[in-house]
Amino acid sequence: MFDVVERSIASLVKDIVGNLQQIIRAEMRLAKVEVAEELSRAGRAMVLLAIGGLFAAMAVGCLILAAVYGLAHFVQPWAAALLVALGVGAIGGVLAAIGATQLKRVSLPARTVTSVQENIQWAKAQAR
Repeated sequence: MFDVVERSIASLVKDIVGNLQQIIRAEMRLAKVEVAEELSRAGRAMVLLAIGGLFAAMAVGCLILAAVYGLAHFVQPWAAALLVALGVGAIGGVLAAIGATQLKRVSLPARTVTSVQENIQWAKAQAR
């Protein structure tokens, strides 16, 4: 009634190994795509962090000088320098916090990790 085709163990193992190789290649391609996406996001976050740091550094140099001279007419020069430094530091901190928040959004390639775990379970089931 049913045609039973008997295959040798070597043939079965060869098919399993071939399937595993195809799965691993596909997983590697998927991982490359996901890592490239995440690196792009991380790059944008790093640019924001760098720009924030650059603006903070330029602001410290320019604003402190100008503000210290302006405030020195109303308070002691040391107090004027302190007030300006606190303000510039706050601006730099806000920009750095925005960049750090975006950097935290970068994650591991979740689809690949899940897929690899599923493939490992499948391979274990096939080995039994």
